[in-house]
Parts: sequence; C-alpha cells; structure tokens
Amino acid sequence: MLAKFFDFPNPVNDYAARLVAGAVATMAIVIILFDVRWMFGVLAYGFLARVLTGPRLSPLALLATKVVIPIVGGPDKPVPGPPKRFAQAVGVGFSLVGLVLMLLGSVVAAKIVIGVLCVFALAESLLGFCAGCFVFNYLMAWGFVPSTVCEACQQYAPPTVEDSDG
Repeated sequence: MLAKFFDFPNPVNDYAARLVAGAVATMAIVIILFDVRWMFGVLAYGFLARVLTGPRLSPLALLATKVVIPIVGGPDKPVPGPPKRFAQAVGVGFSLVGLVLMLLGSVVAAKIVIGVLCVFALAESLLGFCAGCFVFNYLMAWGFVPSTVCEACQQYAPPTVEDSDG
C-alpha cells in the first residue's frame, strides 16, 4: 500500500503536465519580478511532491488533473511516465538550489536559478518540449537508464551507434 502511494503515473497526460509547467513558470515569474521569497519553498515542495507521489500531494498537479482537464472536456495525450518523473527530479534540484541560495542570502543567484527553471517550464508549457525527457531519452540510449525502466520510451529514444547502418 505504501509503495502504491509513492507510485508515479505511467502514462502521464501530457496536457496536465503542460498545465503544471505553466503554473510553475508563472510562480517563477512571480518570484523573480515581485520578490515573493516564500514561494521558493512552495515551488520546491511542489516538485518534491510530484517526484515522490505524482499528483497525489501536489496541489498544482491535482488542480490540473482533477479540475482543469475535466472542465475542458478531458483531453488526454498519454506520454511515458518515467521521463516526466526524471524531469520533476531535475526540477527538485533547481528549486532546492534556488531555495537554499535564497535562505543563504544570495537572492540574485537564487533568482537566476529559478529563471533557468522558468525557461524550461515555459518550453514544456508553451512548446511541449520537455528538456528533462530529452535528457532522459539520451540517458537511456547511452545505457545509463536500463531499457526495462521504460519500454514505452524506446519509441522516443535517440538512435544509438548500433542502430546506424554506417
């Protein structure tokens, strides 16, 4: 039962993921432009909650999956979950670094880190480009992530040396 609680959905609705990314980008912009420092913690919590439990403990993910998606008619575009979880883990790293820098008094450096996070969240939200997923697929192709982690990811993985004819 505990293992199921800490499970991550697979597949993930890409539309919900893009909504969450848009909310993350909005929070990052608010942090940067309006110096809302407490929001560093909210951002870090959200990423940590999503990487550990998927949408179960993330207010943004719950809002996207349980409220917004149903309101707009339930569009569904399933994409593999493991790359999205990896992307959330990268978000944990960026948001925690930003939070720690802010707590240490390096507010400008913290905002720069959150600005980078914002760029990637905007790319996901507006363009559908998940940088974490892109990196995950290369990690699979290079053998750092076993193919058993995500059989469905194989269709997205970049070609390996063995795949080429030359």
